[in-house]
Amino acid sequence: MPESLKLTSPETTVELTVTDGAIRATDLRQVATDQGPLASYDPGLVNTASCRSAITYIDGDAGILEYRGYPIEQLAANATHLEVAYLLLYGELPTPEQLTAWENRVNNHRFVHENVRSIIQSYRYDAHPMAKLMSGVASMHTFYPSARQIDDPEARERNIVRLLAKIPTMAAWAYRHSIGRHYVYPNDELGYVDNFLAMLFQSQQLVYRADPRVTRALEILFILHADHEQNCSTNAVRAVASAGNDVYTSVGAGIGALFGPLHGGANEAVLKMLGEIGSVDRVPEFVEGVKNGGARLMGFGHRVYKNYDPRARIIKRACEDVFEVTGVNPLLQVALELEKYALEDEYFIKRRLYPNVDFYSGLIYEALKFPPEMFTVLFAVPRTSGWAAQWLEGITDPQQRITRPKQVYTGHRNRQFIAADER
Repeated sequence: MPESLKLTSPETTVELTVTDGAIRATDLRQVATDQGPLASYDPGLVNTASCRSAITYIDGDAGILEYRGYPIEQLAANATHLEVAYLLLYGELPTPEQLTAWENRVNNHRFVHENVRSIIQSYRYDAHPMAKLMSGVASMHTFYPSARQIDDPEARERNIVRLLAKIPTMAAWAYRHSIGRHYVYPNDELGYVDNFLAMLFQSQQLVYRADPRVTRALEILFILHADHEQNCSTNAVRAVASAGNDVYTSVGAGIGALFGPLHGGANEAVLKMLGEIGSVDRVPEFVEGVKNGGARLMGFGHRVYKNYDPRARIIKRACEDVFEVTGVNPLLQVALELEKYALEDEYFIKRRLYPNVDFYSGLIYEALKFPPEMFTVLFAVPRTSGWAAQWLEGITDPQQRITRPKQVYTGHRNRQFIAADER
């Protein structure tokens, strides 16, 4: 790796230090141009590091994902979601005693103020559940004013715990409101994921207990979705936090970003694509359509991964456990055949189009009888732990400043005002 980068302009030559494979963008100001100090232009921030972070590591070429240095494969096989949440927030896996105390602390905050329920109820029944969830989360700082005390470590931690505890309750209530069912309150007898499933699906039972295979599959999905470096929604959380905002307001912004179909809605698009293909014998025809530009391929390729998304492999195995309980989703065979083409066809290999995390996750959600509009909500619940960790890291980083990107101005200059009757 070079230790410095030399830039030369007609007016000056500047040598910029390279650290961790990057140069400081502010150092570019030392180079003068006829438009002012030199700046980088990077639409979508595809090659711009906006922060330093010790939370999540991704090697897209090698297909590696690690939380705090732990491979995602090991965490998905052995940990619980709350265990991973602790890791993301505190940097280390908890001891048995710490984990028990952490679980008890989170579980003690599951109940949500009744006025939040009123906020959710104020929506039309057919409003998107992400809108309901976003409103509920954004309102939370009004119920807990201490959340605005972001310089107080105890207040920060207390409100992070509240958010992690209450987000499943609000998500479940958004779902129940959509289907016109009574709200189910948290049950202290159940763990984090089991309680979430009970709040979603309880009907006439005194205590709803999900099949352990379903619980474990959803736990794995929660772990896989907990964090993913500086994606669109995480960047939104950090940007809003940089203005001095609390965790509820910042995560509310993250939910809004995740709401976008290009971010959180990809697995719904995959299901739609598989449904349009319809059967295994139509896969070759669809693949030819992709090659000719007449069909759009969903669930393949990734901004970061140029290899097989490690999360997709894990979810593919989780499908088997869920389908033992629910029966096999008929679209699974279509998905498997399409994946086969992706791994063997030169068109896909050359373009490094491998299945990503969204390719299989929608099949599980559909098998569990979730409507497509709930898929993004099921993404937001576990991602809250990552958002909270990123929020905490951002507001405690002394190098961070309020987010304020530069622009390349392309409009008019030096125009003169003309009175309305003379235009």
